Amino acid sequence: MVKVIVAGFKGRMGNTTSHMIIDHDDFELTCVFDPRATEKNLSEESEFKGLNVPVYSKLEDINTSDIDVWVDFTAPSSVYANVKFAIEHGISPVVGTTGMSDDQVAELQKISKAKKLGGLIAPNFGISAVLLMQFAQQAAKYFPDVEIIEMHHDNKLDAPSGTAINTAKLIAEVRAPKKQGNPEEKETLAGARGADYEGMHIHSVRLPGYVAHEQVLFGSKGEALTIRQDSFDRVSFMSGVAVAVEKIQGYDELLVGLEHIL
Repeated sequence: MVKVIVAGFKGRMGNTTSHMIIDHDDFELTCVFDPRATEKNLSEESEFKGLNVPVYSKLEDINTSDIDVWVDFTAPSSVYANVKFAIEHGISPVVGTTGMSDDQVAELQKISKAKKLGGLIAPNFGISAVLLMQFAQQAAKYFPDVEIIEMHHDNKLDAPSGTAINTAKLIAEVRAPKKQGNPEEKETLAGARGADYEGMHIHSVRLPGYVAHEQVLFGSKGEALTIRQDSFDRVSFMSGVAVAVEKIQGYDELLVGLEHIL
């Protein structure tokens, strides 16, 4: 049995993950963590009635002696401290929270490598999103003019999304930086062209009713290519989370991207 803590269990992704861990025959939900928690046991929540799972609201109170994997769906402002805490206590992190800087990720990878501890930061746990990123990287070899549109629910805290940024990074590996569009273009409304990543423009949409969606648009003379991915329900991410929880202890470093363990 893989013993798991879910950090951010009061959020929608954390809640869905908690149910998945409980229902999985090979996983055990050892405890949960969320700074917003006021209860002491998960059984105090009606949907978890009958379960004996400790609830923690402070990192320093967590009993780390009986946890194998730390699943993090918290917030950009706290994810770095959470993951560092997990690694320092020998707990393999599986991280779905976005918003960490490249320097923060590099620091966590350094600590993880020194401890020979497996971990995963996944910009997206959806299989369709992983495929979109891989397809986009292949297409960029032939279509260097590209823009990214990502669409999420209106409660998402960071923009652009981690998936969009990772898509741009993968494309940048096979595409030389270049300025796109008219070299004389001017924004008559600031931000109209979106964020700029090595000449690629990234646009973020935040609307109620959306969950997680992305389009990568390629243009060339006389033709265009659009690659699109849609996640309509958070349950779509659970297969990826389950694979990560199951496999991550078999690695000895902190990886970035679900594709590395599929």
